Amino acid sequence: MTIEDIQTICLELKGVTEDIKWEDHLCFNIGGKMFLVTSPDNVPVSVSFKVPDEEFEELIATDIFTPAQYLARYKWVYVDDIRKVSKAEWERFARQSYALVAAKLPAKLRRELAL
Repeated sequence: MTIEDIQTICLELKGVTEDIKWEDHLCFNIGGKMFLVTSPDNVPVSVSFKVPDEEFEELIATDIFTPAQYLARYKWVYVDDIRKVSKAEWERFARQSYALVAAKLPAKLRRELAL
């Protein structure tokens, strides 16, 4: 997996935008809300994303995921190396995080984005 693979997966989702926050974090957003944050300049590349409440504890119990700094209370996890996760898993995690964040958007915005 590469940062370009993550970018392709995220940008295939409807209404996704990307921007740079905190000087060096490439963020993927839906309706102005982040659903996946990368650190493309880190070696190896790291990523944080939102997971369902019921998966959070299960994921952080593994050697791959840790609670995301500052965002763990919102059930975000952190992966210190994107190569530790398969492409199929990245597709699932990105779509899942996107859906969780999109579901919390105001109804009017969801309609405007045709979600």
